[in-house]
Amino acid sequence: MLERTMRAIDVAHVRFSAPDLDLMDRFLTDFGMQTETSGDVLYAHGAGPAPYLHMTERGEPGFIALGLQAPDMVALHELAKREGVAVIESGRPGGGSMITLTDPDGYLIEVVAGQIAATGSRLSRSADWNDALDKRRLRGVKRVNHGPSRVVRLGHCVLGVADFPRSEAWYRARFGFIISDEIMGPDGRAMGAFMRCDRGDTPTDHHSLFLVEGPRGVGFNHAAFEILDADDLFVGHDWLTKAGWQPHWGVGRHVLGSQIFDYWRDPWGHALEHWTDGDLMIAADGSRQATIGELLAVQWGHAAPHPP
Repeated sequence: MLERTMRAIDVAHVRFSAPDLDLMDRFLTDFGMQTETSGDVLYAHGAGPAPYLHMTERGEPGFIALGLQAPDMVALHELAKREGVAVIESGRPGGGSMITLTDPDGYLIEVVAGQIAATGSRLSRSADWNDALDKRRLRGVKRVNHGPSRVVRLGHCVLGVADFPRSEAWYRARFGFIISDEIMGPDGRAMGAFMRCDRGDTPTDHHSLFLVEGPRGVGFNHAAFEILDADDLFVGHDWLTKAGWQPHWGVGRHVLGSQIFDYWRDPWGHALEHWTDGDLMIAADGSRQATIGELLAVQWGHAAPHPP
């Protein structure tokens, strides 16, 4: 057990490889991100302050790494010292420093700090919503612009693992994650968990990382990107459909985390999710146990296409 646990404050990025950067560029643009190419690397960012959210290197298709955000440079250097690894300059958009760790299943975990925030884009809704309890749009009409969803930030990543208790212990010891919902299998054994960042009294996403030991085995499951709102999600769904991309699951509303979701597959089959209206929690909200049924259930919308 480490003497001191660093508390990750968010997920930072996901990193892939693909043989055709132009094709990936077209997909990510239709998905709602802005892109830039540097040599044989494609970076994609959203409307938020993160300098990049998605990174693709030229190569055989695959998932390479998950990025986590350290709270500051001091915490990054302390973690590097405890893990016996070097701190290096990032050399990527936003600069900053980074260390790379390898988890029990061989996933590369890139921990970043000191990045320069991007300016971001000005976001605004087309008009207020009128619901049965609150009429905020008065003497005006609502018109939604056609185009891709507007990705704001990376919300979470889901990874399949070989031994959930082993992986859970590894991530919690190094990054201070709090379990929001632990998934219990039919035999009473924990098989996965939605884990959130420990930000004390600051509200944070219900989960930034979900680890699951399931029938699909070790491998990347999906990465989820927060978009502006429900209108933005449905407009993006329409845009991606007309562009000919492959839908995966949605639209619906999850039970665990409560997000309205819409999943798509990139040109090499990796699932990326649009989501909005997720639950926010603080450290004092604690943890609970949940069933596989709750994991797969939707409050409304399309049923899950397969087990996790």
